[in-house]
Amino acid sequence: MSDKEVILTPEGLKKLEDELENLKSVKRREVAERIKVAIGYGDISENSEYEDAKNEQAFIEGRVITLEKMLRNARIINNDDVGTDKVNIGSRVVLKDVEYGDEVEYAIVGTAESDPSQNKISNESPVGKAILGKEKGSVVDVNVPAGVIQYKIIDIMK
Repeated sequence: MSDKEVILTPEGLKKLEDELENLKSVKRREVAERIKVAIGYGDISENSEYEDAKNEQAFIEGRVITLEKMLRNARIINNDDVGTDKVNIGSRVVLKDVEYGDEVEYAIVGTAESDPSQNKISNESPVGKAILGKEKGSVVDVNVPAGVIQYKIIDIMK
């Protein structure tokens, strides 16, 4: 992971900080205990519990490094900085599919916070890129694998 700026909302920042704290204070201790117990079983060369615990330890340490780097390079988008005249990171947007008339609401967030199942889309996603900087009433074309979808921006909120 490069030293790329990580754009976060205050909620996203808290979520990453909480995850980092949990990994450092709880998960590290748990995996250390698992390793200690596995060593107690004897020969570690053929000990699947030991191997499993060491793999989990490596994953945890890698995630700690990733989170620390993300937090070092974080830029926080405060709700006060988000306007409702144009779509920006931190905006909530109601889009209408021009062809089918379906409406959907998305929160525009940085890539670290994106979660399509929660309707949080990244500013770097196809829809996010297409609507960023656009005004209410604009119609945008979004290139997707199936072709082009047209969305009309119905509303922009904080």
